[in-house]
Amino acid sequence: MKKEEVLSKIQEVGIMPGIRTSSAEGGRFAADAIAQGGIPIVEITMTVPGAVDVIRELRKSAPASVLIGAGTVLDAEAARRCVDAGAQFLVSPGLNLPTVEFAARSGILMLAGALTPTEVITAWNAGSDFVKVFPCGQVGGAKYIKALKGPLPQIPLVPTGGVDMNTAAEFIEAGAAALGIGGELVQADALKSGKADVIVENARKFVAIVKQAREGNAAQKVRVAS
Repeated sequence: MKKEEVLSKIQEVGIMPGIRTSSAEGGRFAADAIAQGGIPIVEITMTVPGAVDVIRELRKSAPASVLIGAGTVLDAEAARRCVDAGAQFLVSPGLNLPTVEFAARSGILMLAGALTPTEVITAWNAGSDFVKVFPCGQVGGAKYIKALKGPLPQIPLVPTGGVDMNTAAEFIEAGAAALGIGGELVQADALKSGKADVIVENARKFVAIVKQAREGNAAQKVRVAS
């Protein structure tokens, strides 16, 4: 799948599920459940034991329609190992310019992390395809995204941290291009007990929330235009 197609799918789905588990088996379990719930995007963070191998295995076993990416990528060398394993996108919690440059050279979609307006602009100008705003919940949540979108409407922001079922719609309404969601989607208790149905249902609920919020945004634009 080409980079443009990866970007289009992320924009369409609007949810970036970050998987943090204590085992490779848990990572595969969570990835399968998320996909069953209607989110064909999986971000395996580098904190998962054997994360690169998990990415490699998922690229072989998951349907071609499911995007497999790498999260918590802290430097260009880690990025290279993930891409070699088949990662289709890279996500970082902070801004590491060599990683962004590597992704651009490799034709791999990048979500660089940033927090301040200066960092957001720097990440975007460096070539990040989306900018992950982290930790968003600690600096104002949806209100912070709305504040950033005022002067920076051209930059697609992906808030991470503080996104749950109670706040997801607010983030979309504030202008978020997609939502970074972790433990609120892949709950630790569900992983520990092997309850895939809980994760599947969480995924379905988040998909519905994003869809409804986007429809509300579209309707609001029509009202303003008329």
